[in-house]
Amino acid sequence: MSDQVTLITEDMAAHWAGRPGSTIRRWAAEGRIRRFGEGRGKVRYNLWELNKAPRDEYTGELLEPGKPPPLPEGVRAA
Repeated sequence: MSDQVTLITEDMAAHWAGRPGSTIRRWAAEGRIRRFGEGRGKVRYNLWELNKAPRDEYTGELLEPGKPPPLPEGVRAA
C-alpha cells in the first residue's frame, strides 16, 4: 500500500472504484483497505489504496469495476 494518504468519503470511494459502498465497507472489514474515523458519515478511506475504475472519457459511464485490493496475508475473503 502506498505511503500517500488522501482521505475520501465512502460515496467518493465507491465512485472511484466503481463498486457499491457495501463493497468498500467489506474491503475495510477484510483488511484490504484502512478505515479512518468512526461513526455514521465520519468514516474516510484512503484514495490511494483503491484501484480506479475505468470510465468513458466523454460520458463518465462505468466501463468495468476497479480490481479489488489484495487481501492481507493469511486472511480469507468474506
